Amino acid sequence: MELRFICLLVSACLCLPCARTSVSNCCEGDILLLLDSSGRMNSNEFSKLLQFLSDLLQPFLLGRSQVRVGLVQLGTKPRLEFGLDTYNTQNALQDALRRTQQLHGETNTDEALQLAQRILHDDANAEAPPRILLWLTDGVWPGTAEGPMAALRRQGVSVLAVSTGPGNYQMLLNVVTPPTEAHLYFVDIDDISIITADLREAIIELIRAERLQVRDVRSHSAVLHWRSALSEGLKTYELLYGPDISNGTNNKLTIPGDFSWTELNNLQPDTSYTARLIPETNAPNIKTLSVTFRTLPEHFGPVTVMVSDLGPDRLRVRWDPVQHHQVQQYRVEYGSIPSGPVRTLTLPSYQNSALLKRLHQHTEYLITVTALHSSGQQRAMSIKACTQEVVPALLDLQLSPVGRGSVQVDWRGGGEGLMGYWVSWKNEDRPLSSSSFSRFLPPGSLSTLLTDLCNSSRVCVSPVYRSVRGEGLCCTAHT
Repeated sequence: MELRFICLLVSACLCLPCARTSVSNCCEGDILLLLDSSGRMNSNEFSKLLQFLSDLLQPFLLGRSQVRVGLVQLGTKPRLEFGLDTYNTQNALQDALRRTQQLHGETNTDEALQLAQRILHDDANAEAPPRILLWLTDGVWPGTAEGPMAALRRQGVSVLAVSTGPGNYQMLLNVVTPPTEAHLYFVDIDDISIITADLREAIIELIRAERLQVRDVRSHSAVLHWRSALSEGLKTYELLYGPDISNGTNNKLTIPGDFSWTELNNLQPDTSYTARLIPETNAPNIKTLSVTFRTLPEHFGPVTVMVSDLGPDRLRVRWDPVQHHQVQQYRVEYGSIPSGPVRTLTLPSYQNSALLKRLHQHTEYLITVTALHSSGQQRAMSIKACTQEVVPALLDLQLSPVGRGSVQVDWRGGGEGLMGYWVSWKNEDRPLSSSSFSRFLPPGSLSTLLTDLCNSSRVCVSPVYRSVRGEGLCCTAHT
């Protein structure tokens, strides 16, 4: 699978219907923005994302039968900033984006996607226009998104993503709607404006009005979507499709007039098809729609590669799917980055994982899994993974009451690469209230004073190193 990075090459002109001053009848659809608003992103980066969205959406006409825009902010507690029907003018939308305040906190991707599912599902019906989820993230471990994103795609939602930092690239590649080269962007936040035109064009292609759309193209199938005509005289559609429908050697389907999608099956892989949707009606305003698409090649070999069981000197690499009838054997090559020696494992075709041992701690490795076909063809996929850092645990923790509601906390720790200590405490006699607190202290600190504690508080101290948090200790303080 090809990873797409944005190069600094911008077209001299943008000839798109929606990029002009007037965009009447250009597009109809819903765009739900999923914006990373967590504390991982500083205020300057967040402002640049908002400005990017402002420029991206500015040309569209808003409202029902045009384009509707909603915004979900992603933080510790995700929030619906505004719904799809909130703003019907560009001035109102632009003002809302300027007023949007960053949430900070953690990156609660799971709950945010559940909220997005509810919003897009509530607005789905038989005559729903195309729906888009545009995910803007800093790319830092976005969470378990594959399941919710797959559910959205099954509902007909097109998933697009923009990542402005390092992170789980493979997961992002898996969740977006194909083609990834048009729907997935990795770009530095300072250069994000260079993708505005390309991303807007991709959005227009998905929500352009009066268009036969092709979604979920695979080797042997494809799904066609269109806007239902809702004409009183329309009873059925006639759908013609085939590699060359002009010579009469085509397939024919009769589809009820109130349908807005159909799935084509038993297609040939890596083949160009043309489909033509003909309404059986005399109404002059209902046009014949056509589209040309190409099915995917029938690939063998790994589609996804992932790592697990990370340790200081080992990790397990796993790939899917298992294709022992097509693949003769697998070859796993791995070496430390940038110039470590490369080691090779050869595995049978029924195996889809390997444990890589005798690795160096806290080292980044490039791992390549290659499927070898009996015909001599090869297909490879690579992934980067870092072994864990060996860090010492906290040696000792002591709590000493120094007055009503106050505790002196002392500990012993240290080690190479120590960045500081994470001190957290929770008032256990108030389990239902917001009674959890924390503070980060520099590496030279070996004590701190906690005040305003309740009768019983749980205090924990953990050392924090360059890439991992070390094992800490916890004690209960009674004041």
